[in-house]
Amino acid sequence: MFDNIFEAIEQWMRELLSGMISSNLSTMFTDVNEKTGEIAAQVGQTPQGWNGNIFSLIRNLSDSVIMPIAGMVITFVLCYELITMLTEKNNMHEIDTWMFFKYFFKMWVAVYLVGHTFEITMAVFDVGQYVVSAAGGAISGQTSINVDSLITQMDAAMVSMGIGELAVLALETMLVSLGMKIMSVIITVILFVRMIEIYLYTSVAPIPFATLSNREWGQVGNNYFRGLFALGFQGFFMMICIGIYSVLVSSIQISGDMHSALFGVAAYTVVLCFGLTKTGGLSKAIFGAH
Repeated sequence: MFDNIFEAIEQWMRELLSGMISSNLSTMFTDVNEKTGEIAAQVGQTPQGWNGNIFSLIRNLSDSVIMPIAGMVITFVLCYELITMLTEKNNMHEIDTWMFFKYFFKMWVAVYLVGHTFEITMAVFDVGQYVVSAAGGAISGQTSINVDSLITQMDAAMVSMGIGELAVLALETMLVSLGMKIMSVIITVILFVRMIEIYLYTSVAPIPFATLSNREWGQVGNNYFRGLFALGFQGFFMMICIGIYSVLVSSIQISGDMHSALFGVAAYTVVLCFGLTKTGGLSKAIFGAH
């Protein structure tokens, strides 16, 4: 009689622990698939598409506060360009009429660039969005984890486990699942910080654009363009990170050692967060921005 009672209790505890483990693990791997799609959606957004209200605010500040300063900068730069052009020709003894046509053309280009700063800036991020979207389609199609297959492996592996081992495994899955959620928050923060950096970067765009017409001062504008492309293509490097992460997680064999598999997922997630933080510096190094 007591044997039957103990067997029933053991069976109930086994089913309870097995159900808890299966639920935690399936949730973890489902979160991996969802996070892949979320990162693709976040990094593929242009500044105006990510948050229209913030974009309107930044553009309004740029037009009302930064543009007048850019006007003063471009006036100084054009005056400096004219003086340099005249004095470099043997102290104005060799003046050619073509010089003035060239100067007026350069002045028109400079004013046009400053007047269309936001259109040009957004064009850079449109290119970045296209690259990220194309990469996202390829990555999500190849690295999506088959959760049903993993659940089958988990069920088969837990059949031979004792109550104590199942209890330890249930505790481990709870801890790793909590860690995954914390890492998910950190990844979200990284994505938000990147978008805020983009808004801050674009808010002062008219000033570096105003320096492009001069050979010496133009280094400011050239470096600004490099920074724009670095921010735009940072999303592409983020997509590569999440693609590598998904491949590593999907290659874990649950049926072998579930304890190692759990901590392997946790380690890969930490590496993912670290890799995402490095994408900004890597992108700037590639495009020569500083």
